Amino acid sequence: MSLFSRPKTWLCLTLLISALTSSAAMAQNGDVGSLKEAREAAQARDQARLQSFLDDQQALEAALEEARVAHEAAEEQQAALEAQQEEQNEQAQTLSQRQEEQGEALTALLADLTRHSEEIRNELGGDSWLTLEANALPPRLNDVDVLERPHIEAVVDRLAALTMNTGQAERLELPVADASGEIALRSVVRLGDFAAFTETALLRQGQDEEGGLAEVPRTPSAISELLAAYHQGESREFAIDPTQGSVLEALAQQPSLWERFQQGGYVGYVVVILGGIGLLVALAQYLYLLTVSARVRRQRQALDQPSADNPLGRVLLRFKEMDKHQTPEALEARLDEAVLAELPKIERGQPIVKLLAAIAPLLGLLGTVTGMIVTFQAITVFGTGDPQLMAGGISQALVTTVLGLVTAVPLLFAQTALSSRSRFITQVIEGESSATLADHLEAQSTAHAHAVT
Repeated sequence: MSLFSRPKTWLCLTLLISALTSSAAMAQNGDVGSLKEAREAAQARDQARLQSFLDDQQALEAALEEARVAHEAAEEQQAALEAQQEEQNEQAQTLSQRQEEQGEALTALLADLTRHSEEIRNELGGDSWLTLEANALPPRLNDVDVLERPHIEAVVDRLAALTMNTGQAERLELPVADASGEIALRSVVRLGDFAAFTETALLRQGQDEEGGLAEVPRTPSAISELLAAYHQGESREFAIDPTQGSVLEALAQQPSLWERFQQGGYVGYVVVILGGIGLLVALAQYLYLLTVSARVRRQRQALDQPSADNPLGRVLLRFKEMDKHQTPEALEARLDEAVLAELPKIERGQPIVKLLAAIAPLLGLLGTVTGMIVTFQAITVFGTGDPQLMAGGISQALVTTVLGLVTAVPLLFAQTALSSRSRFITQVIEGESSATLADHLEAQSTAHAHAVT
């Protein structure tokens, strides 16, 4: 007779377990002062519950039915687990038999296919242009226990497709990230395993885990023109980097004119600002001298009608106002004084232009020295293990020297042009004023000779 055929025994065991659990809980919660009192209280309560079950036959049968259902569910679960274990054992035996039937040749073939598939995936899975499409690489065979025909066909088909794509130029529609990071579907031309590009830029494999394509930043303009012509079918020429991207990366890192200017720092800004001021002064003064030259040229054609809008006219007016009865030496001195009074306006701006032309190279040299100091400080901290660190610092330091020379050269040309133009105007004024004085002295001498006669 089983345990479930003895209702009273089963019920007593159930009540006993419940009593022990209730006693422990009550002792833990502090509802009874001691464990003995808790146990006695639990026994009294269980006795009362047992008496209620004995008095109520229906409740007793319900408790027994619940226990039977739980036991049957456990037996069913055990049977299911045993059936699953038997199925797995049969499957393992079947696989073992099939593997034994294949023999050592197919086992070795499976090992070779698995190794070659992994080698190809490792070689092409990083940055190869042949893997732009999905499922372009051979499948993994690490989890294959028994070699089947679909496995061999899948590996062979993928290898044949990769081999064929190495010698083809294809046009694909793929998502591409531009320089701003925005991803959009673009028309991409793939040339075997050499390169892939859009209409305006070369492409590179994404560096994140998801891969993807991204435009090469700052693609050289000459290469962009070739890409556009090739993309539109107007040309068959294309630029290929034999170093697998090293040359293009170096070209992309080459700074633009504005970036090169910014490398000069504050000293470079000062040099350029001073050079701009000098050029503005030189331009304004040269325009003034051109205007004066035109007026002087017009005044030379009418010396008997002097005008006050040009230096020569003002000198002639000043000579007219002089006392002609003075000695020739006094007239000449007064005339020289009038000419000297016009020189400051004619030579205005030349000293500052000349000064800025001399200061610009010195400021450039100052920037180079300070830049070299910073470079050597970086070498002190990081050492000489990275030649790019020293080359980059020295290159930035020399930018200020370049800016100083570039600023000084046009300033020197401007200063020379101003000096030549002002010297020409001064010579014209001095020559015409001397000729006017000589004419006056000759006329006065002739008149005096006639008077004596």
